Amino acid sequence: MTKENPFIPYRKGNLVIIDGRVNENIINFLERMDIMAIKTIKCEEVHESISYHPDIVMHPINYNTLIVAPNVFEYYEEKLSRTGIHLIKGEKILSKDYPEDIAYNVGRVYGYGVHNLKYTDEKLLFYLKKEGIDLIHVNQGYTKCSMAIVDETAIITSDYPMYKKMMDYGIDTLLIKPGYIDLEGFNYGFIGGCFGNLSNKDIFISGKLSKHPDKERIYSFLKKYKKNLIFLSDEKIIDIGTIISLYC
Repeated sequence: MTKENPFIPYRKGNLVIIDGRVNENIINFLERMDIMAIKTIKCEEVHESISYHPDIVMHPINYNTLIVAPNVFEYYEEKLSRTGIHLIKGEKILSKDYPEDIAYNVGRVYGYGVHNLKYTDEKLLFYLKKEGIDLIHVNQGYTKCSMAIVDETAIITSDYPMYKKMMDYGIDTLLIKPGYIDLEGFNYGFIGGCFGNLSNKDIFISGKLSKHPDKERIYSFLKKYKKNLIFLSDEKIIDIGTIISLYC
């Protein structure tokens, strides 16, 4: 089966959806790159720490189609109404207690959708299958949070069972130490929530990796795949729930 290329060429007019709490300097920086930045709205029903995270309330089926949780659907329908982005309302209404908050947090790499499939939104599953995505079950529910997409067949994670599973599927996976990423309200955040893929060469990172003990290994892994790193901040990396890139 031919796997889809999960990346798009960077071009003026790209759109990103980003945590609504980020510093306005980040929004201004994105706009100077001719990137439209859509700030998320708070999802009142989930934990405060992840209530603005894009990867909690939505999943890009492709680069112009989004599945969005019913909790916040109307906001994004209005915000994206003139962009050409197609929105589909999901089935699952999110709520606070795990696993009631993970229905849309599916990791995607090399034509695979990786998730705890017992809790994936049914409509999201339908559209993933329609796109020809092969589904892989793992026990981790926050799979997108836990998976930084580096290349078509390469990811970074601190989740050891996910590392083993991805290596079994031929995905080059860098296993790093958990922690060292800030997420208010939790002991630590996840590496996937710090990253975003702007194009096949350009990767957003929410901040600098200077405090992470595996920083050199991470940078070497990114260099191996010839990535251009775009740091959104000079501060320590924080989990902002992934930067989601779309065509507009």
